[in-house]
Amino acid sequence: MGCDGGTIPKRHELVKGPRKVEKVDKNAELVARWNYCALSQEKLRRPIVACELGRLYNKDAVIEFLLDKSPDKTPVEAASHIKSIKNVTELNLVDNPAWTGDKESIKGDKYDDIQSACFICPVVGLEMNGRHRFCFLRNCGCVFSERALKEIKSEVCHK
Repeated sequence: MGCDGGTIPKRHELVKGPRKVEKVDKNAELVARWNYCALSQEKLRRPIVACELGRLYNKDAVIEFLLDKSPDKTPVEAASHIKSIKNVTELNLVDNPAWTGDKESIKGDKYDDIQSACFICPVVGLEMNGRHRFCFLRNCGCVFSERALKEIKSEVCHK
């Protein structure tokens, strides 16, 4: 029957401790920021735009967000600061020649390296995978790594 005197429960069986907080994987979070649109959560595709906070968006998702003025629309926190298309800058990104992500058919039998990126810094050659900081120039939209901007030491686009 149980609890008829034959068993004596221990303290750890009766008292439940505080639940452990689930930790977010930092690598997965960085990969998500650099590979997916912050507004629509779709994979980033050209043309890619960025806001002054450094978030990356698909340009068509930003345009749809700005055109949808219905009152029943739920406010999107990731783009609440974007009031017009002038608040975002279209990015001039350089393709990574070593990246083969979307070029091959994915059947589930190959290893997908999440640390490889489809864009690189044109000056230093660092991949845009979240491990290194990247900056973009607001007047032209060119994207460089922070390491390249420290070496160049000028705010003028190298192109």
